Amino acid sequence: MTAREKTEICKTLGFIGGGQMAEALIKGMLSKKILKPGQITASDLTENRRNYLKRSFQINITSENREAVAGSDIIILAVKPQVISTILEEIGPIVSRNHIIVSIAAGITIHSLEKRLPKGTKVVRVMPNTPVLVQAGATAICKGTAARQSDLDIVRQILQAVGKAVVIAETLMDAVTGLSGSGPAYVFTFIEGLIDAGVREGLPRTVAQELVVQTVLGAALMCQNTGKHPAELTAMVTSPGGTTVEGLHVMERAALRGILLDVVRAATERSRELGV
Repeated sequence: MTAREKTEICKTLGFIGGGQMAEALIKGMLSKKILKPGQITASDLTENRRNYLKRSFQINITSENREAVAGSDIIILAVKPQVISTILEEIGPIVSRNHIIVSIAAGITIHSLEKRLPKGTKVVRVMPNTPVLVQAGATAICKGTAARQSDLDIVRQILQAVGKAVVIAETLMDAVTGLSGSGPAYVFTFIEGLIDAGVREGLPRTVAQELVVQTVLGAALMCQNTGKHPAELTAMVTSPGGTTVEGLHVMERAALRGILLDVVRAATERSRELGV
């Protein structure tokens, strides 16, 4: 992270919806010290949830969405896609050109957001994935018609508090959904399969799970930290005539690469079908 990205944001931020995604972002921003508790307001319909957020993070809470908007410069729509229209209808009359509206609602396009908000509203659409819950997310960001580069930089800084964030064109957002958005489920399935394989070979399930999870984590960190191509890292593990090459031969014969290509294509196409 650069010195610029460590700088505290001199703006107030309001969440519409105080669920797990909002909690992850609040936790990340406070731990990275880019915002203080007093700069954050969360609106949620559930009293228990509001009290939990107040007790855990000492932020401002409210049951009124308009109150969160009125007191904030940046508004994060952390609600399900099904209620976005209702939320925008409610807050639209008090949204100004000074606000930055950030949507994490899957499938809701920038055009759909902008047509429900006052003309000239600065909109940024983001697609995080579930590992933001452990501060290790992968998020794609794209800006709307009126949003400026400086607005995009602020949103990116917020999302980098919970992992990696990249800026893309909105035309690529369905591909992001099919790859990193849905990707954790593919990895979980892969992990589950390896655990079962270890059990089949006689390992206790707890031991197999510990070994597999650490192996996947370590391999991912090697990709991230070394900057080497995965094929180069694979070659480092693969000795001529050894055990690894036998396992890789089975994976190639089963066309694992082709399966992964088809998996991401199917999820991407489904994202396009669901887009609004």
